[in-house]
Amino acid sequence: MATEVKVPALGESITSGIIAAWNVKDGDYVEKDQVLYELETDKITSEGLAEVAGVISLSAAEGDEVEIGAVIASIDESADAPQKSENSDTKEDAKAEPSEEKTESASEKKSDAVSPAVRRIAEEEKIDPAKVEGTGKDGRVTKGDMLKAGSSRMPAEEEKKPAASAPAPAKPASSGERTTRKRMTPLRAKIAERLVAAQQEAAMLTTFNEVDMSAVMGLRKKYQDAFVKKNGVKLGFMSLFVKAVVNALKEVPGLNAQIDGNEIVQNHFYDIGIAVSTPKGLMVPVVRDCDQLGLAGIEKSIIEYANKAREGKIGIDDLSGGVFTITNGGIFGSMLSTPILNAPQSGILGMHTIQERPVAIDGKVEIRPMMYLAVSYDHRIVDGKEAVTFLVKVKQALEDPARLLLEV
Repeated sequence: MATEVKVPALGESITSGIIAAWNVKDGDYVEKDQVLYELETDKITSEGLAEVAGVISLSAAEGDEVEIGAVIASIDESADAPQKSENSDTKEDAKAEPSEEKTESASEKKSDAVSPAVRRIAEEEKIDPAKVEGTGKDGRVTKGDMLKAGSSRMPAEEEKKPAASAPAPAKPASSGERTTRKRMTPLRAKIAERLVAAQQEAAMLTTFNEVDMSAVMGLRKKYQDAFVKKNGVKLGFMSLFVKAVVNALKEVPGLNAQIDGNEIVQNHFYDIGIAVSTPKGLMVPVVRDCDQLGLAGIEKSIIEYANKAREGKIGIDDLSGGVFTITNGGIFGSMLSTPILNAPQSGILGMHTIQERPVAIDGKVEIRPMMYLAVSYDHRIVDGKEAVTFLVKVKQALEDPARLLLEV
């Protein structure tokens, strides 16, 4: 009896995807709930699990574009499972002294279960996934586990490398080849499509201001230890910016609206999208009901989404329904930018790097940590006065954090 492996439905707007990687080979014996493949769509990357145990026969290859509901493999349930080694017949033998053969097979099994992202990091960083403690389902090693293992290695490991291992000049992919081509992933293609559409369909304009971050930085420094002790997470800048945006949206509701055909849809909730950079492209998971969350709740949501995004576990629901977006180019060193709208939203706030600059304070020149802010907005629905007022409200809340508590 053979069970078909079909591409599952992932959301109403997703009709197809590309098989990014097979985690098993044709003819392999697979266990129930084992990860078989990674499917990349225009919104998310998801994993496909085996519904039954048996020998798998692949009918689609890596890189193939497949429709939702398509059969990409079959599993023969009648096939016998691989015979176990004689040394594992009894528990007593297993407890007595594990053989090298058993240790090796366990290691190989753990290695076979890892994703392509984990294998890539293993090759680049020379880390054996079998020696990394996995935090994924059934103890699987995730990309986050590998990155953590790589960052925690002792500096002594670097010292052991021979001096001759200095970086070599970049070389072409192959002899005589000056360029290479690869197919654009569905996610990257969708990002490109949405960015171009946002610029073509909206009357997009950007206004700028700058904010003195002294008060926010002083607040974090004063209360960071107590905040971490109570909540288990650090107080970051992003949660304070989210609260400042929510406060400003309440004062200027025009930026919490969107155009739908010939109608203006006014939102009365505050689900804020936080742009997160991942190896596969930019994603914007949405933190729900930010007006009802405290700073700790927002920080925990952001951390959870960031981890899910980097491990490829973001779902459609995580990306849907935001009313406003915040993007932080400052973490990459950006001093100033004009962020593009995340349609159909009418506004997006761009944060930038903090730099100490001389500014005039009460007639005196002082060195202050300053950040440029940019808000891009849809001029079809938001007037310049509203956009400027919104940005001033954000600036005031950050320069005087007490305003966030009083909502003024």
